[in-house]
Amino acid sequence: MTTFDKREEGFEKKFALDEEQKFKAEARRNKLLGLWVAEKLGISGDAAGAYAREVIAADFEQPGDNDVVHKVMRDLSAKGVALTEQQLRVQMDALMAEAIAQVKAGT
Repeated sequence: MTTFDKREEGFEKKFALDEEQKFKAEARRNKLLGLWVAEKLGISGDAAGAYAREVIAADFEQPGDNDVVHKVMRDLSAKGVALTEQQLRVQMDALMAEAIAQVKAGT
């Protein structure tokens, strides 16, 4: 194996690891978001965990975050909870930073 091949293999492994961590961080962010929204909806305990899993599952409907945003906004609106999409996205960004830290820490 040449130095170039070793280097290429190293880059491929790093890319795969980065993608895996990104996936885990997004799933963790969606869980944290689901728990945060559940609190706003007055849901607690096992029901809050179930709601968080629904939010995680919503992310697999379409690429990007829009599917999660639409699900959460629909749920909040149905319960009469006033929250703008901008406020939701700001919270998602904050939770993403927290999720990345948790994934890197291995928690």
